[in-house]
Parts: sequence; structure tokens; C-alpha cells
Amino acid sequence: MLLAAGRGERMRPLTDAVPKPLLPVRAKPLMQWLMEALARGGVSRLVINTAWLGEQIEQSFGDAFAPPPAPAREGRSNHPPAQIRYSREGRDFGAALETAGGIVRALPLLCPNGAVGLGADIFWVTACDVFAPDFVFSEAAAQRFALSGKLAHLWLVPNPAQKPAGDFGLDPTGLALSRAGQQYTYSTIGLYSKKLFEPPWCDIAAGNPQGVKAPLAPLLRAAMDNALVSAEIYRDAWTDVGTPERLQELNQQKERDPS
Repeated sequence: MLLAAGRGERMRPLTDAVPKPLLPVRAKPLMQWLMEALARGGVSRLVINTAWLGEQIEQSFGDAFAPPPAPAREGRSNHPPAQIRYSREGRDFGAALETAGGIVRALPLLCPNGAVGLGADIFWVTACDVFAPDFVFSEAAAQRFALSGKLAHLWLVPNPAQKPAGDFGLDPTGLALSRAGQQYTYSTIGLYSKKLFEPPWCDIAAGNPQGVKAPLAPLLRAAMDNALVSAEIYRDAWTDVGTPERLQELNQQKERDPS
């Protein structure tokens, strides 16, 4: 699931006419970097939630996404187009439903009834306003998570300057901690089990028919306090593209280092 429903207030005025996930980063829409990485990882179905200017996202990508062909010198195989489904929060409720509310709304698309087999009830989630060009959406990681019995597995990053306090801790065994002396920032990339969005962890009705707005952090903290969330540190390039200044810096880095 690609989270793309936010208004992008801190990115104004750029987001007054363009949704933040479509702002150009190094000649591509910001969200396309993640879509390409998901396709490289073998993900064949994408769910995108939309609200603010969501019709522009649908016009840009339609109902399928075919990643650009991989250069032969890179030795990577090409992948078939991924099917895209949209969870239209703006159309259905007039505004975004926040992270947990949006995921519950999209669950029928993410985990269709009748799906069977290992991993049928797990899915990737990432926000569309982060730039992590080298992240690997690994099938092996998804399989490990499916066998783990955990409700979520998060990728944490060293705290950026704008968020020195971080979000969550990590113990030596790989369990995520709701509070710790050393905290890290949640990258917004994670693997999730459908069970986290059902009772007793989440009291929103299945499919969120009422459009309840709810954040994700309280669900994660409750699960962490029951040792049901794992995590690892991601140390490669990662940027929360939350302001015009950070967007400009990313694009200037490419100009300085075109390779």
C-alpha cells in the first residue's frame, strides 16, 4: 500500500496545485521511485489511497504500472506491470482518513476474501513522501515476516535533523520498543499483518465504512508493548521529503552528482 492521501501542508505552495507524491524528484514523480522499487521486489499488486488532488495520481498512473526497462549493464530482470487499485478517501469521505483509518479502508483491496497461502494476510506499507531509492522490497523479508507471528516489521532510520527524538526503540533481539533511551525514526516503510487492523488492536469496523480517521502509532505502540512488532535499522539513503527546502536539496544533489 502506498499512502498518498495527505494534503502536504508543509510543502505549500507547491502542493496547492499538485499532490505531494507527484512532485518531481530527479526527473520522476516522488512516488514513482517507490513504485519502481516495489516492482523490482516482485510486487504485482499496488493499492494507493488518495484524497487531495487524487485524480491527478490516477491520471498519471492509471490501472497498471510498468517500471522502466532495466539497463542491460545492471544485470536486473524486467518485471511485468503491476495492477493498481485505488482507495478513494477524498471521493468517499471528503478528506484523508489518516494512516490507520486509510489502511483499514483499503484492507478489502489489500487482503481480498478468499486469498490463501503463506503471506495472504500481509502487505507492505510505505508513505509516498519519502525518498529511499535503494530500498529493497524483498520477497525473502516478506516470507520471514509471514512466518514470524508478528503484527508488523518496521524499518527504522537514524534520526534526521528535523526529528532528533525519533519514534521507536529497538532491543538487541530485534523487537521494536514503544519507548527507549535510544530511539530511531520510523522510515514509513514496513510489513504489516491484517490482524493489527482487527480487534483487539483496532476497533474500526472492517473496511471502515464510516470513514473513521485514526493514526497508526497507537496501534503500533500497543503491539510493541506485547512484543509483537519487530524492526531493523536502515542506513542507506533516505529522506523525508516534507518541505520545499528538502525537495530542492535532493534535486540539487543530483545536479552536483549526475551519476
